[in-house]
Amino acid sequence: MPAVKSLIGAFLISSMVTGTSYAQRLTPVDLELAFVVDASGSIDEVEMALQRQGYATALAHPRVLKAIKSGFLQSISVAYIEFAGFECTRLTVGWGRITDKKSAEEYGARILAAKRNLCFGGNAVSEALAFAAATIDANKFEGTRRVIDISGDGPNTMGEPVTLVRDAIVKKRIIINALAIRRDSMPDLPEYFRNSVTGGPGSFVMKAKDRKSFAEAIQRKLIREIADRTPWPKKQRASLR
Repeated sequence: MPAVKSLIGAFLISSMVTGTSYAQRLTPVDLELAFVVDASGSIDEVEMALQRQGYATALAHPRVLKAIKSGFLQSISVAYIEFAGFECTRLTVGWGRITDKKSAEEYGARILAAKRNLCFGGNAVSEALAFAAATIDANKFEGTRRVIDISGDGPNTMGEPVTLVRDAIVKKRIIINALAIRRDSMPDLPEYFRNSVTGGPGSFVMKAKDRKSFAEAIQRKLIREIADRTPWPKKQRASLR
């Protein structure tokens, strides 16, 4: 996918540059939040529907909306990204601004209506993270905080070492949180996410027993991400875990 390559290339280049200048006028929000969701071959159509419904339901939940309203700007921006194997990452639903129940439900409907990207393979977690960071840099919003929210049931199996990509993203002051979906063959997945994928002040890993419990897990995760006010240290290390 040329679009994926160009976005990741842009991220890798921008990661080597300190400071960013924009000619465009950006819309301020409390949080820029990129959902990065596993759509690999291990996810069947029923599970995919449950995942998408989980995000749609969580966004419009009263407790999530209350958390959004508690912010100074009372708004967040979100993007919905699905990933699988190498060059299979896709911006499934582009960036949108969430301010109330109506905008949350409309965005959720877009998630549910999107066509599935028929590109499977392994888990290119590092590519998905780089893609998400690039879209955060390129969108039309300016968040007080910037977060990547990745969910999946497996480790990075191809592409760049995920720790290198993680460290470059954190260096750009983007936090990475994770939701580990239970998989009997990978009992250590939450620890893997914690050690190799998440990063930034206040970053965390949550666990979901299965995709049926997705809505509840995503809801709790969203509230925590929206409400978090953990400051960046004055002297930022390359990797904060």
